[in-house]
Amino acid sequence: MIEQTLVLIKPDGLKKSLTGNILTRLSETKLEIAGAKIVAVTRELAEQHYRHMKDKPFFNELIDYLTGQLHDRRKVMALVYHGENAISLVRTICGATNPEQAEPTSIRGAYGRITTSGLFENIIHASSNSQEAEREIKLWFKPSELVYRIYPAKKITEKTEKLIWK
Repeated sequence: MIEQTLVLIKPDGLKKSLTGNILTRLSETKLEIAGAKIVAVTRELAEQHYRHMKDKPFFNELIDYLTGQLHDRRKVMALVYHGENAISLVRTICGATNPEQAEPTSIRGAYGRITTSGLFENIIHASSNSQEAEREIKLWFKPSELVYRIYPAKKITEKTEKLIWK
């Protein structure tokens, strides 16, 4: 089944210069990259991304983690991978969410850690299922930022102020 998944290389992955290593591992999936960008993550974006964890006691620390406040690296690399069984292929290479339970050869097993406060610094995010993938991709990317029309889109005309090059 052709599907897509969101992948985020989190601030600690960028700070530790693991981007190349992670992308090399993800290339083993033979999936296509349908979109990629560096994002300065706002608190609002992080809260929307992790909205399903809002009631967890570690929610604020998780938001601080994704927004880069814990690593003084206030950005993530957001990617959309597209292809046959994309979600399961990417999740297998990423490994278990808990780095200590992840296979040592997985991305999280090799590079993740658990802080003394119990926060999983697991380097990478990958969508858990097709519904979450769609929600997350639409949250992080505009239709025009993807090379494929993976979800229905429509054109609208609106008056907006935007930043352009001088």
